[in-house]
Amino acid sequence: MKPRYKRALIIVAALLAIGVAAMLILNALNSNIALYVTPSEVAAGKAPKGQAFRIGGMVKDGSVKRDGLTVHFEITDLAKDIPVAYTGILPDLFKEGKGAVIQGRMNANGEFIASEVLAKHDENYMPPEAKHALDQAQKNGSAK
Repeated sequence: MKPRYKRALIIVAALLAIGVAAMLILNALNSNIALYVTPSEVAAGKAPKGQAFRIGGMVKDGSVKRDGLTVHFEITDLAKDIPVAYTGILPDLFKEGKGAVIQGRMNANGEFIASEVLAKHDENYMPPEAKHALDQAQKNGSAK
C-alpha cells in the first residue's frame, strides 16, 4: 500500500472516530436535558410529553399535605396551579408561599410526579424564567 493511501485511511478513520464521539456526546446531553416550563404552559399543554422537565413557581399556600414520605402540594405561577407529588425528604427551605423548581414528569392523571425538589435559597433571588412567568401571570390576571 502506498504511503498516500495509508495517510488517507488514517485521516478517514480519525474523522469517523471524531464523528462517533460527537454523536455519543450529543445523545447523552440531549437525554439529560430538562426544559423549564411554567404552570401556565403545563396547563396549556405545552409541556414535553413522556420526557422529564422542570416546573417552577411558588408553592401555593395551604396546599402542602403529607402522607408518610410522600408530599402532595401545588405549584403556581399565580395564574394556574399544578398538583405535585414528591416522595422523599424535602429541602429545609421548602415552605408554602416560597419559590421552588421541581424536576419530574407528568402522569396520566395530570399530576406532576417529582424526582427532585429545589427550594429557593435566597429571598432576593429568583430564576429569570420564573420571575418573567410570575410577572406575566400577574399582568394577565390584572387585565381580566
